[in-house]
Amino acid sequence: MSADGVLVVDKPGKATSHDIVSQARRVFGTREVGHAGTLDPMATGVLLLLFGEATKLSGFLTRDRKRYRATVCFGRATDTLDADGQTTEEVAVDPERLGESAILAALNTEFARRSQIPPAVSAIKVDGRRSYALARAGNAPELAEREVQVEQLLLVSRSEHELVLEVEASKGYYVRALARDLGHSLGVPAHLSALRRLASGRFQLSDAAPWPLDPALPLLSTAEAARRALPGGILNETGARRARLGQTVEPADFIEPAPAPLLETAAWFGSAGDLIALGHERTPGEFRVVRGFRRTDE
Repeated sequence: MSADGVLVVDKPGKATSHDIVSQARRVFGTREVGHAGTLDPMATGVLLLLFGEATKLSGFLTRDRKRYRATVCFGRATDTLDADGQTTEEVAVDPERLGESAILAALNTEFARRSQIPPAVSAIKVDGRRSYALARAGNAPELAEREVQVEQLLLVSRSEHELVLEVEASKGYYVRALARDLGHSLGVPAHLSALRRLASGRFQLSDAAPWPLDPALPLLSTAEAARRALPGGILNETGARRARLGQTVEPADFIEPAPAPLLETAAWFGSAGDLIALGHERTPGEFRVVRGFRRTDE
């Protein structure tokens, strides 16, 4: 039986997310591997690998908030906003610009942020092409601001030229842009010199397997991953059969309905705990399947 489930990996630095997926395919002997939540090569920490049926959860696992430990270095700006980029500006740092009150004011401004301009080297598509590809070709696009939410921003430590921060933010928030914007607030060029993802949704670093991967590592079941990430409901036998066929489900088909508002996707389980489908309440009393899942015994 091919691998099926989720593996939380502690991604090493200098490896792309695609590198990790490629090795997982070799180690577990399957092509059906994906990931949720890309990490830049420089970054380390939580990366979710999805095997088999769990690949259907990708869009739902990537939408969760993420938590990072980030090091912002002042005095140098780069074209990628991180340490791997080419220097675009470099100055001697005036300690007076990095006084305690100035830093706290800049952090408060960032914490209150509700929109952010993504880095030009992001994977956002512009006219069918990735923004980073355009930037590398010398045609960096001007990307529009995107709505974001900063849930937590803590100053862990500081030195003469660096701040170590913990930040928890919504999907679409770029920590490289945090470094850029703090530099703008303080009037000093800055870049992200280190980044470690501590958590992605309800998957944390304490769940992560070390690198390189061990083929004997157990995978978190697709059902358990869905249970962690989404509100859940339990179908009776009739409801499970209808959902497996992609048919509309009614309130009477639930033993326990999912605590989710209209159009919010939930995970639907059978009475034995098996994952039947993802679905939502399209109109009051009318439940529709979004994605179906194979039986675990198939």
